[in-house]
Amino acid sequence: MNEKMKRYLEPNRRIRIAETAALVILIIGTLFGFIKGFSQINSDPGQIVYQGTVEMERDFEAEDYDEDSTVCDVIYVNGNKKLIVSYPYDQYAELEDDRITAYEYRCDNGTSLFFDHQDPDKKEIEDTYRQIMAEEQMPIFNLGISLFILAISLCVVLFFGSFFTTYEKIWFMTIMILATVFAIAFPEESANGVNGIVIMLLYLLDTFLNILCELLISKQSRYNFLVSVLVEITEIVICIVLMYRFATMVTTLFFWLPIDILSFINWTRHKDDMEDELTVVRRLKGYQEVLVLLGIALWTIVVGYLISGLDISTDFYGGNRNLEIIVTYIDACASAVGVANGLFIFFRLREQWIAWYVCAILEGVINVMTGQYVLLILKLGYITNTTYGYIRWSRYIATHKEAEKSLF
Repeated sequence: MNEKMKRYLEPNRRIRIAETAALVILIIGTLFGFIKGFSQINSDPGQIVYQGTVEMERDFEAEDYDEDSTVCDVIYVNGNKKLIVSYPYDQYAELEDDRITAYEYRCDNGTSLFFDHQDPDKKEIEDTYRQIMAEEQMPIFNLGISLFILAISLCVVLFFGSFFTTYEKIWFMTIMILATVFAIAFPEESANGVNGIVIMLLYLLDTFLNILCELLISKQSRYNFLVSVLVEITEIVICIVLMYRFATMVTTLFFWLPIDILSFINWTRHKDDMEDELTVVRRLKGYQEVLVLLGIALWTIVVGYLISGLDISTDFYGGNRNLEIIVTYIDACASAVGVANGLFIFFRLREQWIAWYVCAILEGVINVMTGQYVLLILKLGYITNTTYGYIRWSRYIATHKEAEKSLF
């Protein structure tokens, strides 16, 4: 091997070693987070000793239940002390007292447990102890989950390194590292009976799949639709868990999943003659853009009005009905733009990148209004990659005039 070849291969070898070492560290961190978290949750509370009574006040802001609710959790607090009492809805509806006498017991490790009665049985003690440990270990679980998703991201870069440019690798890992930082800094609270740890896992998985899908679209790769199917499934689960954004959920279920399959078939039929991995793309005409804008406006008004009239209970908005209605209309507009975007992608139109800009802004507004700060990293990924994709597609169209000829 000559000296020139050695000088070329040596830096690549060092990068590979660094990437592999980083992957090993991430895997170790993931295992540490999960093992430590689960060991604490499943640890033995030991002997408990009665400490006395504590007067607690009811936290009304945490409640948002109606007749469709089966079990209603009522939270009582006194400083950093907390007691959660679960009532069937009929008992909850008749509940009038805003104070309660809590009975405090202390474990061997110093953890305080609170009950609404004396002499709790073994199962009550273990369930309450696990609930407290789960809250205390949430940062550790979030760290483990974040490092796990980050490790998967690095695996994509390692195993498919030849497919991505240096810029694309840096962009991809930067977005995932930022998502990891935000996941640790802004942990998610539980909602609708689902632990915040599960919600954070769904958010990070959604971020990972979305930016990978976006990157593949910018590269005109038809394989983006295979990843997109996983994106749709994840986002449907998020909507169900949080009981919100029903316009997006219905659009995802009945439009995005079918259009992904059809788009994969259509893109496969329009491979570039010179590069098999590329798909031929084109742009929209002016009058067609006007028709699309009118359709989006009509969809927003009609769908927003219909969904805002539904009586759906969720504690995700903290009982703020005005916020729920505003988010419903923004979501309706985002879903309309999403439908237009799906059609643009199916027809291989450059205007899909403009739709991505609008979707990112609208969904970013929703994320800020609902406190989903970790998902803002996904929107940052959308905007930066949209710019990159628009430039790539524009260059391709400028040099491939035959892209203007056929939609199908």
